[in-house]
Amino acid sequence: MMKQENVLITALMAWGKTDTKGNSRARGGPSWNPLLAHLLDVAAVTGALWNRYLPPTVQDRLAAAFGGGDHGTARRMVMFLAAVHDLGKASDCFLRQFGTGRFATPYLRKERSVWETHARATGLPLGTNLEAAWWARHEHITAAHLPRLLGCTCEDCGGTGPVHNGLHTTAHLLGGHHGHIPQKDTVDRAAGAASHHTWEPTHRVLIEEVARHIGIDLLQVPELVQPERPSSLTLFTGLVVLADWIASDETQFPYRQPTDSPRTWWHRSQHNAQAALTKLKLDRWKPQPVTWDELWPGTQPRDFQAAAISLMPERGPALVIVESDTGSGKTRLALWCAHYLARTCGYQGLYMAMPTRAATNQIAEELSSFIDAALGEQQQAPLAVVHGTAAATDIVHRLLDAARPAGPELDDLAAFVTGTNSTECSDQTPQRAVLDPWYLRRCLGLIATFGIGTVDQMILAAQKSRHWFLRMFGLACKTVIIDEAHAYELYQQDLLTAAVSWLADAGASVVVLSATLPAAVREALTKAWCRGHRTTLNDTGDLGPITVVDGRGHARRGGPTAPPEALRTKMDFQPDTGPATLAAGLLAEGRNGGCLGVVRTRVASACDLYEQAQAQAAAAGWRSDEIILLHGRMMPRDRLPIEDDLIRFLGLGQDRSKPNPDRPGRLLVIATQVIEQSLDLDFDRLYTDLAPIDLLIQRRGREHRHALNHPHRPSPFADARMTVWWKPSPDGLPLVEPPDHHNGRHTGNPDGYVYAPYTLAATWNTLTHRSDKNGIVHLSTPRDSTPLIEAVYGPHSPADSPADKLLNRTRTAWQNTLAEEHQQAERRGVHPYSERRGTPIGVHELADGRAHGDGDEGGTEGIAALSRLGEPSVNAITLYQQNNGTLTYDPAGNHRADLADRSNHSTPAHTARFRAQQRDLLLNTLSLPATWFQGRVALPDPEKWPRFNHPPLRNARVIILTPNGTCVSGPTEHITYSPVTGLAKL
Repeated sequence: MMKQENVLITALMAWGKTDTKGNSRARGGPSWNPLLAHLLDVAAVTGALWNRYLPPTVQDRLAAAFGGGDHGTARRMVMFLAAVHDLGKASDCFLRQFGTGRFATPYLRKERSVWETHARATGLPLGTNLEAAWWARHEHITAAHLPRLLGCTCEDCGGTGPVHNGLHTTAHLLGGHHGHIPQKDTVDRAAGAASHHTWEPTHRVLIEEVARHIGIDLLQVPELVQPERPSSLTLFTGLVVLADWIASDETQFPYRQPTDSPRTWWHRSQHNAQAALTKLKLDRWKPQPVTWDELWPGTQPRDFQAAAISLMPERGPALVIVESDTGSGKTRLALWCAHYLARTCGYQGLYMAMPTRAATNQIAEELSSFIDAALGEQQQAPLAVVHGTAAATDIVHRLLDAARPAGPELDDLAAFVTGTNSTECSDQTPQRAVLDPWYLRRCLGLIATFGIGTVDQMILAAQKSRHWFLRMFGLACKTVIIDEAHAYELYQQDLLTAAVSWLADAGASVVVLSATLPAAVREALTKAWCRGHRTTLNDTGDLGPITVVDGRGHARRGGPTAPPEALRTKMDFQPDTGPATLAAGLLAEGRNGGCLGVVRTRVASACDLYEQAQAQAAAAGWRSDEIILLHGRMMPRDRLPIEDDLIRFLGLGQDRSKPNPDRPGRLLVIATQVIEQSLDLDFDRLYTDLAPIDLLIQRRGREHRHALNHPHRPSPFADARMTVWWKPSPDGLPLVEPPDHHNGRHTGNPDGYVYAPYTLAATWNTLTHRSDKNGIVHLSTPRDSTPLIEAVYGPHSPADSPADKLLNRTRTAWQNTLAEEHQQAERRGVHPYSERRGTPIGVHELADGRAHGDGDEGGTEGIAALSRLGEPSVNAITLYQQNNGTLTYDPAGNHRADLADRSNHSTPAHTARFRAQQRDLLLNTLSLPATWFQGRVALPDPEKWPRFNHPPLRNARVIILTPNGTCVSGPTEHITYSPVTGLAKL
């Protein structure tokens, strides 16, 4: 007994964290935190998360893997295993880092000397020359030694018994808690960095002490630790990482005095864990039974919404696929489903995956209002807006201010950009939906109870990259809503199906929304769902636009008993005669009133048309401000106010029972695809470049969208009309292929770089064959949607006409592209079960490394995770230089750039200045297309651009413009920028 106590006293001298930021010293605390104290903190947070955060579905998976099916046993076991994740810190190579390297301050060097002297005196087995210690990462040391310490007697563990796969699997998962699950050879090499002959007594006493406080019988560990289901691997690892991050917050978990007893530490750990979760509002959603009218006052479910409600299972997870026209109320139905599934399955929350950032920002407002009505017994809950340009948006700042008016800082400039110019809080600040800045850090937006962001997060969750399993963990605790499911390239769709399989295996639910879903995509989603549940589809053969598949694979389909009201559109085709002629026609048609919308495929086409429209405006009787240009190559400072104006002018008003009083009598909007998806805009008349059929149907949904406006539309626009501009070739067929100088095709249509030429040609061919004698295509949706989509994307029968030759030639190229996208997805995607035999994936197949990147950042080409194919754009902070040398955010020089060091957040005033600086820099961030850095007139390498010593610019790429938009630093003389027309390459 005395020997055991002596070993414990020795083990308590192993440190887990040192006061590198001086926070503990400022509070009068110690310079280092005992390793055991941190292990207990992580155990306590894990237990609190189990009780307050994890849904029953996730608890079930973890109970089967770590508790023999018993929830109480599994909770204690997972707490214990999460605690020992840092066991490898008890090693020479880790402990030698006290007060060294970039942490070598005089204070820490002095404290290191005191600690080392005391540690050696108590018998901690430090080597004589710590600087010469064999180096390995501490998490890999944990993975190397833990199976033996917990009872495995295989040859690798120094015995002669069988391999305990469960212990080795769990150890490898813990070895990945810093982001990358290690390869076996990496773990094997790490074993020598902490010889078991030297460090085993210390490791054992730490394990025994943790087990004693939690209530674990170590002899039962080998019997209980049996993780086999794929989702149990990612759920466990994600939970450990989350608990570790929370327990590493020194403001919530102050350093412990080594002289205090571990029992005192444990009591404090449990108290601090509850306080930390309360601060972050990390609780499951607890919705109460409510009616549709209580969620959306003054409304009742439409027929198709009521039909979907009737198909929902009484209990258990569900895949819900809703196919309905744009503007039909799919979003509200999806939110109702999430509310219902949270009540029946106990999900922690919901995440909405959107096609674009603009759509995310708009629907975030609706989601915030939904939370006010649907939250239930909780007072507040976190709502995270999750995309690469989110942290400066107006709603994010309102959420931050609602949580804490003095608002802590936005933590990561590089990860978040966008916003509006408004710095004032709206009178309608959401009070129940709030946001702590903690959720702005990487991956953590998916941990929030409610989240909305781009679909990229789901796609990255099914690929190996740093902390990919944390993304999957956050999604697996929720109902996940995938909006505009038809809008994604095949590469993305393949990875979405992989994510759906993982979510199904974890017990989550998925709601898929689409106006134009091809049958092949629907089939792939249902197969992926059933594969995740290890079952096959049991289809009753029912028909209908709504499909609900439960966890047993039983599919029910249905829809309104009466056909939905048809949306009828007259579609005609007109040759693209150039921007001057097109602009003249637009101005003439809208001269007497009406809101006209134009969707162009390329930014250059939109800008050319806009400039011609402005040049002719006065002569045609139009004001300049009645013509609006919108595309994605604008600074958020310039683009987002335009988006807000469009929503205010062309969306529903505050009173949805009456026409929008802000709707203008006349407006011409020229835009790219940014207005195509999810934005609630209503035009009287629509023009569009030739695009794939599903996108044309989608764009039709931006015309005559709101019935409230029908009686007030100008008489020429009483009927919905959509004109498709196309480029005729000399043979009368559409010009759809881009120039190809290498193969002798020196003319072509650059739109073919954006959309597959086959889909353009097949769309033109399908629609023109349906036209009447006047060249009008009478489109009735949703009736015509599926036949048209299948006609374009389905099988094609070869023939010998000129049109068929074009289709045959371009189809071959299209199929080759699809095959390459599929191969890319297969190469990168991680599936819980093999497609052919249903074999569950093992831990070694989950191993990854730096080559896989951070999720759209870093990594090795061909291996790194990507949310979409194509080179990523280059982001740069863009500032204006005035004649006197002053740098400003605006060309007029009215808003001077704050480039001071704002890292001091000691007071609310300091924090407010930091937040304002971050937001302004984010609003001035531009994305330059990757293709601009290739070819004969490539922009210079961003790594060679001039660097700036101003603190907020030191690690950023910077572009400096003159007030007239000429670039004078960065890609000098290669680009120009206008707040009106945006970024252009010279």
